[in-house]
Amino acid sequence: MASAPSKLYQDDVSLVVALLDTNPFFWAAASLPFSEFLHHVIPFINSLLLLNQLNRVVLIATGTSSCGYIFDSGDGNASGNSNAVCSEIIKKLEDFVGKDSKIGKGSNGDGTRPAISSLLSGSLSLALCYIQRIFRSGTRHPQPRILCLQGSPDGPEQYVAVMNSIFSAQRLMIPIDSCIVGAQHSAFLQQASYITGGVYLKPQQLDGLFQFLAAVFATDLHSRNFLRLPKPAGVDFRASCFCHKKTIDMGYVCSVCLSIFCKYHKKCSTCGSEFNQAAPDSTIPDQKH
Repeated sequence: MASAPSKLYQDDVSLVVALLDTNPFFWAAASLPFSEFLHHVIPFINSLLLLNQLNRVVLIATGTSSCGYIFDSGDGNASGNSNAVCSEIIKKLEDFVGKDSKIGKGSNGDGTRPAISSLLSGSLSLALCYIQRIFRSGTRHPQPRILCLQGSPDGPEQYVAVMNSIFSAQRLMIPIDSCIVGAQHSAFLQQASYITGGVYLKPQQLDGLFQFLAAVFATDLHSRNFLRLPKPAGVDFRASCFCHKKTIDMGYVCSVCLSIFCKYHKKCSTCGSEFNQAAPDSTIPDQKH
């Protein structure tokens, strides 16, 4: 993906907005404990700041019911000491996870049906809002990119919101990098990295996660033009239906608002358009979305 005009950017200076998956339901069953995961991520954040004194790193926590800012190296209150940075991040993450758990219990009533997926759409929106604020703060600013450190499975109910964020990032020329630490690939982030020109990687050995992060995701956008970065073997372009929020291979599309449905409807539930054609014969295969 071509970068934005260089007159508006400092080519070798980066603004990295990292989205950290804090879903306790995922980490409780993950092969890599969350504490060990942080032992890889925090040194990576410090290494980004050491590469260039003008680099800026923002950390956003992605919970099951909320998301929030955890760390901003550009904040005047942020300490330059690596040990202080580590302590600050861990303390704020503990506070965030506790608050997110309370929000989840409140939204689920008795808490018997917790969310499995993380609120990826919310953290992407926060990242884009932060970058947009940096864009408007001056005539020159660092090259922005978003790094998703994701482990939880995709939430089909977030399909529309996630795709809106992806297309917004594409329009702003902001790459979305994806590092998957879960057992299964993320169709959302495969599409995000492909559409925005970012890097998608699912490390096979999580014991060496820091090496993957430093070798692949630490490089600035200018240097990436001279490197051979990993490319995904394939991209899952399947969509989620608007009626049941399930991932589908075949479906029906509203010709007015492009809403996707897994079954035939006489009226679009999104825009209210009525379809005059008769219901298709069950022997005829569904139309592709």
